[in-house]
Amino acid sequence: MEDANQWRHMASAPKDGSRILVTIHPSEQGPAQVDLAYWSNGDRFGSEGWRSSDSAPGRIIEYPDPELKCWMPMPSANISQSSLPSPWEGDDILQLDGSGI
Repeated sequence: MEDANQWRHMASAPKDGSRILVTIHPSEQGPAQVDLAYWSNGDRFGSEGWRSSDSAPGRIIEYPDPELKCWMPMPSANISQSSLPSPWEGDDILQLDGSGI
Protein backbone atom coordinates (compact mmCIF):
# COMPACT_ATOMS: atom_id res chain seq x y z
CA MET A 1 0.00 0.00 0.00
CA GLU A 2 1.23 3.50 -0.83
CA ASP A 3 2.22 5.80 2.00
CA ALA A 4 -0.77 8.09 2.55
CA ASN A 5 1.56 11.05 3.14
CA GLN A 6 3.09 11.06 -0.33
CA TRP A 7 2.06 13.14 -3.32
CA ARG A 8 0.62 11.19 -6.27
CA HIS A 9 -0.03 11.91 -9.96
CA MET A 10 -3.37 13.59 -10.67
CA ALA A 11 -4.24 10.81 -13.12
CA SER A 12 -4.75 8.52 -10.12
CA ALA A 13 -6.88 10.97 -8.09
CA PRO A 14 -10.33 9.69 -7.06
CA LYS A 15 -13.24 11.12 -9.02
CA ASP A 16 -15.92 9.98 -6.57
CA GLY A 17 -16.45 13.33 -4.81
CA SER A 18 -14.16 12.58 -1.87
CA ARG A 19 -12.05 15.46 -0.57
CA ILE A 20 -8.33 15.35 -1.30
CA LEU A 21 -5.34 17.66 -0.95
CA VAL A 22 -4.01 19.05 -4.24
CA THR A 23 -0.91 21.02 -5.17
CA ILE A 24 -1.65 23.93 -7.50
CA HIS A 25 1.12 24.75 -9.98
CA PRO A 26 2.92 28.05 -9.38
CA SER A 27 1.83 30.81 -11.75
CA GLU A 28 2.10 34.54 -12.31
CA GLN A 29 -0.47 34.89 -9.48
CA GLY A 30 1.91 33.34 -6.97
CA PRO A 31 3.87 30.31 -5.74
CA ALA A 32 2.57 26.74 -5.57
CA GLN A 33 -0.18 26.20 -3.01
CA VAL A 34 -2.04 23.33 -1.40
CA ASP A 35 -5.85 23.31 -1.45
CA LEU A 36 -8.65 20.97 -0.41
CA ALA A 37 -10.52 19.85 -3.54
CA TYR A 38 -12.97 17.28 -4.90
CA TRP A 39 -14.17 16.04 -8.29
CA SER A 40 -17.60 17.27 -9.32
CA ASN A 41 -19.64 15.57 -12.02
CA GLY A 42 -21.12 18.96 -12.81
CA ASP A 43 -24.37 20.58 -11.75
CA ARG A 44 -26.29 23.80 -12.24
CA PHE A 45 -23.48 25.73 -10.56
CA GLY A 46 -20.60 24.55 -12.75
CA SER A 47 -19.23 22.03 -15.19
CA GLU A 48 -17.52 18.69 -14.53
CA GLY A 49 -14.06 19.05 -13.00
CA TRP A 50 -11.99 19.75 -9.92
CA ARG A 51 -13.47 22.24 -7.45
CA SER A 52 -12.17 23.85 -4.31
CA SER A 53 -13.82 22.28 -1.30
CA ASP A 54 -14.67 25.66 0.23
CA SER A 55 -16.55 26.88 -2.85
CA ALA A 56 -20.08 28.09 -2.29
CA PRO A 57 -22.90 27.56 -4.82
CA GLY A 58 -22.76 30.34 -7.37
CA ARG A 59 -19.13 31.13 -6.47
CA ILE A 60 -17.37 27.97 -7.60
CA ILE A 61 -13.57 27.81 -7.70
CA GLU A 62 -12.77 25.36 -10.50
CA TYR A 63 -9.32 24.03 -11.29
CA PRO A 64 -8.49 22.98 -14.87
CA ASP A 65 -6.51 19.72 -15.01
CA PRO A 66 -3.24 21.42 -16.09
CA GLU A 67 -3.40 23.72 -13.04
CA LEU A 68 -3.17 20.81 -10.58
CA LYS A 69 0.21 19.17 -10.12
CA CYS A 70 -0.46 16.25 -7.77
CA TRP A 71 -2.74 14.97 -5.00
CA MET A 72 -2.66 13.31 -1.59
CA PRO A 73 -5.42 11.68 0.49
CA MET A 74 -6.72 13.62 3.45
CA PRO A 75 -4.78 12.73 6.59
CA SER A 76 -6.81 10.71 9.05
CA ALA A 77 -7.52 11.95 12.53
CA ASN A 78 -6.26 8.59 13.81
CA ILE A 79 -7.86 9.07 17.21
CA SER A 80 -7.33 6.24 19.63
CA GLN A 81 -8.14 5.83 23.32
CA SER A 82 -4.49 6.45 24.18
CA SER A 83 -4.52 9.88 22.48
CA LEU A 84 -7.72 11.13 24.13
CA PRO A 85 -7.33 13.49 27.11
CA SER A 86 -8.12 12.18 30.57
CA PRO A 87 -11.55 13.11 31.98
CA TRP A 88 -11.81 16.12 34.32
CA GLU A 89 -11.19 15.01 37.88
CA GLY A 90 -11.20 18.37 39.65
CA ASP A 91 -13.29 19.13 42.74
CA ASP A 92 -15.11 22.28 41.63
CA ILE A 93 -17.32 21.35 38.66
CA LEU A 94 -19.06 24.78 38.76
CA GLN A 95 -15.95 26.50 37.44
CA LEU A 96 -15.96 24.39 34.26
CA ASP A 97 -19.08 26.11 32.89
CA GLY A 98 -18.17 29.61 34.10
CA SER A 99 -20.64 29.72 36.98
CA GLY A 100 -17.82 29.92 39.52
CA ILE A 101 -16.89 33.44 38.39
